[in-house]
Amino acid sequence: MKLWIISGTSGAGKSIALHALEDLDFYCIDNLPLALLPAFANELLHSSERHYDAAAVGIDARTATSDLRQFPRLLNTLRECGSEPLTLFLNADDQTLVRRFKETRRRHPLQDEQQSLIEAIRQERLLLEPIAQRADITIDTTRSNVHQLRGRIQEQIGAHQPGTLSLLIQSFGYKQGIPIDADFVFDVRCLPNPYWEPALRDHTGRDPEVATFLERDPELEPMFGQVRDLLAHWLPRFQRDNRASVTIAIGCTGGQHRSVYFSERLARHFRDAGYPTLARHRELN
Repeated sequence: MKLWIISGTSGAGKSIALHALEDLDFYCIDNLPLALLPAFANELLHSSERHYDAAAVGIDARTATSDLRQFPRLLNTLRECGSEPLTLFLNADDQTLVRRFKETRRRHPLQDEQQSLIEAIRQERLLLEPIAQRADITIDTTRSNVHQLRGRIQEQIGAHQPGTLSLLIQSFGYKQGIPIDADFVFDVRCLPNPYWEPALRDHTGRDPEVATFLERDPELEPMFGQVRDLLAHWLPRFQRDNRASVTIAIGCTGGQHRSVYFSERLARHFRDAGYPTLARHRELN
């Protein structure tokens, strides 16, 4: 039985995540009080009339503050009962959350006459910190639309198998900022930039012409080998620590050539090594 706890800041996409999981035949409940979660998990595990193999529970800042503070203890209780819960935390930057609330004309659940929208967002972050700190997967939805988020949820959670460590290797451009949900960040801007070759400018790191150009640089192989070996050394430690997913971000200037090539190559290596691995390219999507 898969049990996922879905949480995050209001406006970051929790409802979208739950709907995406419903499409994968998860049994989903939104805004369940944390105090009721052990009873719910016990019913999932031991009911003789169970008709589903996976469930997801949405938890947000509307639950009791004292319960949120007890979240680490609650996870231990669930494990003692035989469940292995995993947690997804969704986040976005303040500016994006404010824009989303204004566009939808929704009211933030913590906003009132004494507290502005931005103050409510910041208070919510503090309240949810015990969950955010223990998330197995954190997704920054600042640059994601509804369809991109649904796809990522279904890829990362729908295909996840208990006891396995999934990898997301994501290219990005430093011009657009570093992904805040990355666990590892590697900068490949020191490699030759195909952008300055007129014949390669309109290509991407997925194209063989770009690969041929980069592989002529004698520094490429040592750099790739060092990044590969560092990850290969530490990923088993993350797996022993019961992590569900690790996000590895590879950055270059524009996120079109070097980082895309490097990410694709890393993804191929770790797929061959037995890790469920996704390659995504932020600036190409």
